[in-house]
Amino acid sequence: MRTPVFFVICLIVGAAVYGAAVALGNDYYFFAGYVVLQYIVLATAWNILGGYCGYVNFGSAAFFALGAYSTVAMHRIYPVPIPILVAIGGVVSGAVGFAMGYLTLRLRGAFFAIATLALAVVLQTLIVNWDFVGGSRGAYIVRPESIPPFGSYIKYLFFIMILLAVGAITIARLIERSRLGYGFATIRDDELAAEATGVPTLRLKLIATTISGGLMGMAGAPFPYYIGFLQPSSAFGLDYAVNSIAMPLIGGTTSWVGPLIGAILLGSLQQIATVTISSAVNLLIVGFLLVGFVIAAPNGIIGLVKFERRPPRRTNGKQVSADALGPAP
Repeated sequence: MRTPVFFVICLIVGAAVYGAAVALGNDYYFFAGYVVLQYIVLATAWNILGGYCGYVNFGSAAFFALGAYSTVAMHRIYPVPIPILVAIGGVVSGAVGFAMGYLTLRLRGAFFAIATLALAVVLQTLIVNWDFVGGSRGAYIVRPESIPPFGSYIKYLFFIMILLAVGAITIARLIERSRLGYGFATIRDDELAAEATGVPTLRLKLIATTISGGLMGMAGAPFPYYIGFLQPSSAFGLDYAVNSIAMPLIGGTTSWVGPLIGAILLGSLQQIATVTISSAVNLLIVGFLLVGFVIAAPNGIIGLVKFERRPPRRTNGKQVSADALGPAP
């Protein structure tokens, strides 16, 4: 399927989701759906670097917060429409992602992961001490009650996040099926061998950090209008760092479908738990599911499905079941 056709199909699905939410006639579904869609963008963005390239990023919350605080800064300077704020958040976070990659991508494994975590701590410290965006006190964003033709403002934010989710999924699929994606795969499989064969690994990794950071910033840009009051503890929340990693791992990191499935599954469970039990159990749910999938399905849901669908092979004239072949690569 060609990318334009895939994009149109995603738009149709997004329109159907929006129509279903409107038909239910309860604004809660827009509030909950916004969070799930936000996690789809974050999980897909993380997977571009962490799944396709194999570089684990613990700084997802930092890029998300950069997008959110870019909105706060622009709101203080000169209020502009949310689509422009989304573009500004993407540019700011993408530039920081490029800078982070240039400084840290010569590190590998746990050293790179620790460096991204340190970046999140440094950025949070800067935001806490920057009074222009509210500092440790936080900042209020007063949004209008309604906006034509959507009516309720949350419906407008939901619509914006649907477009972002469609865009992120389309970009991830395009990368996966392009020469860029094949280059990312060589880095993930064996970076030293890729360098020896002439693959420009540093350049590819810089592209991955820029795209990944930019998409995370775009996901964070509408957040101040959604929450109404932004403070460092909410923008740099542990939920964003943990979920953006857990969702691709549970869904599967080698395909664009994995983060989508993981985000819908985990995001929906967390919203149900928030309403029925408490939001305090959200990370507990993530922890249990992550441990369970690491033990039972280390390649995620996508890997588990592929393993179950593997046809039996014949060895020395005898049929061998898929269970005897071990997990799918």
